[in-house]
Amino acid sequence: MKKLIASLMVVLFMSMAVAPAASAAGQGGAMGFIVGCCFGIRSGAAYNDGKDLHWREWATIIPIAGLVVAILNGLDGMNGLATKDMAAQYGANFY
Repeated sequence: MKKLIASLMVVLFMSMAVAPAASAAGQGGAMGFIVGCCFGIRSGAAYNDGKDLHWREWATIIPIAGLVVAILNGLDGMNGLATKDMAAQYGANFY
């Protein structure tokens, strides 16, 4: 089992090393894979469109802070916060 996992990881890293980027702007590729894998398809697609990740998305990978940020995100969603509100507050670079 360990050999299988190690082999799959080697294949994954080798394919990321030789895979071309999705666009000329440097989006996609290994970083697009990591963003999509860690933060979800919506964040991965936004990253590939040239958007940056918001600090709340980065904070979700921190063990205890991620739980607090997830609860805050849920409260904002419950209160009806939309993408246009976030774009007005943080700018079009993120949303």
